[in-house]
Parts: sequence; C-alpha cells; structure tokens
Amino acid sequence: MKTLKSIKRFALSAMGVAMLLVLTGCVSVDKTTGEPTGFIWNTIGAPMAEAIKYFANDMGLGFGMGIIIVTIIVRLIILPLGIYQSWKATLHSEKMNALKHVLEPHQTRLKEATTQEEKLEAQQALFAAQKEHGISMLGGVGCFPILLQMPFFSAIFFAAQHTEGVAGSNFLGIDLGSPSMLLVAFAGILYYIQSLLSLHGVEDEMQREQLKKMIYMSPLMIVIFSLFSPASVTLYWVVGGFMMILQQFIVNYVVRPKLRQKVREEYEKNPPKVSPSAGARKDVTPKQTQAITTNKKKKNRNSGKQRSR
Repeated sequence: MKTLKSIKRFALSAMGVAMLLVLTGCVSVDKTTGEPTGFIWNTIGAPMAEAIKYFANDMGLGFGMGIIIVTIIVRLIILPLGIYQSWKATLHSEKMNALKHVLEPHQTRLKEATTQEEKLEAQQALFAAQKEHGISMLGGVGCFPILLQMPFFSAIFFAAQHTEGVAGSNFLGIDLGSPSMLLVAFAGILYYIQSLLSLHGVEDEMQREQLKKMIYMSPLMIVIFSLFSPASVTLYWVVGGFMMILQQFIVNYVVRPKLRQKVREEYEKNPPKVSPSAGARKDVTPKQTQAITTNKKKKNRNSGKQRSR
C-alpha cells in the first residue's frame, strides 16, 4: 500500500516540479541584460508584451488591466487543451468509480497484507486489474497536453514581468514592480479552491485519499513562487486561478456527467468481472517451515499409534 502511494506521490510531485522548470526554461534570459530572449519569447512572448502595452498605453487601461486582458485571451486560446487534459483525468476517475467492485477486493487485500511478499503480490494483482480495464497508474494525466501549454504559460509569465513600463506602474494601489502579499494570498486561495473542486465526483476511496494529500501542493507552489516575484507576475497567477476554477466548473458540470453516462453504458454492454482470486490470500509460509510442521504432525500420529499398541 505504501509503495503504491509512494509511486503516485513521487510521479505527481515530479510532474509539478517539472512544470515549474519548464515554465522558467521555455524562455531564455540574456545574461548581460537580464531580458528574455529566444525562439519562444520572440514568437509568442514579445507579441504578448506588445498586446499588454497596447491595452495599457493606447487604450489607456493601465498595465494591470493589460496583463489581465492578455492573460484571459491566452487562457481562452489554450482552454481546449486544458479541457482535453481534464477530460482524460476525469475519464480515468469515472472508470475507477465504475470498477469499484472489481478493484476493491484487491485494495482490501493490499491493506490486510501482513508480509512484504503478500503486499507485493497484492500490488501486482491490483496493477494487472487496472491495466486489464485500461486504467493508468498516473491517473490518466498525459504529458503531451501539458507540454503544449507550457510555452504559452512561460511566454505570458515573462511578458507580465518584463514588458516595458510594468515595473513602474500601479494597479488598484498595488506596485506591480514589487511583491504583493495581498495578491499572493488571493493566488493561494484561488488555487486551493480549484484543488477542492477537483475532488468533486471522485468516489474511489484510494484515489480520493491520494487527491486529498495533493490538495495543498499546487497552492503552496504558487504562494512560494509568488513571494519572490513582482506583483505583475502574481496578478497573472491570480487571473490564471480564476480561469482554472472556470475550467474546473466546466469539467465538473459538463464533462463529467457526459463521461459518467458513457462509462455506464460501456460497462452495461460489457460488464467487468471480478477475478476469483481477487480476495484470496496466498499461503506464503516458507516451505521449510511447512515441512517441519508436517513432520511434527506425522510424529504425533506415529507416537499415538505406538501408545495404542
């Protein structure tokens, strides 16, 4: 049980760290000037910076509103990728819900295992049952949609920080060139709400417990990152948090009901079967011990016969 949870926790933690590394690594920074450069910046980031300046200067809305508008536009452009990513994870979740009666005996057997051999055997049986029914150990979260979104996240991240004029401007009395504890708090709260919403509809006990343990990871990473970033970047995180909540509402109340119906119909046509050995516990007593026990029983029988004579 611990090994299974450790694997999932490590995989999800590694994915979260990788996302932050990619976020800061997609756009190069010139060592002499400290300004962003490279293909991603020139192709995506620079146009975003120009768009921010257009809304701030030409439209007279200010740099704060410029960052908000451009962030919303970018998030709407990549929203289909986010929905697709959530669709895969939700499909996995609904399959876990529907296969509860199939997987539960394996999970119970894993919890009740007393030896390392029993635990390993139960884990292998659980993995085999999940693989047989098309369930991924990583929860259906694919890397490709995330990687496609990263250049956009990275570009808007640097555009919010390095657009000319942002550092010396204010938004609602907040200095966009310095860290803002108010925006940091808002960002943490929004991503925590989004994490709570992600638990909606998850019925599988093991999956729900795993998600509960990860619920603080995203808000904590955002808060730590924002503490050392100017308010312009944190404002980007805040707007991103609102968009993530919107995406989660779409998943919870539009995508999930449709997938639940789809999975239900699929398993009604082809009902999954519980393995006969799912709840069985294998005798893992060492052979040498079994042999000693057998010999003792034989000796007891022989001594009994001799006494009767």
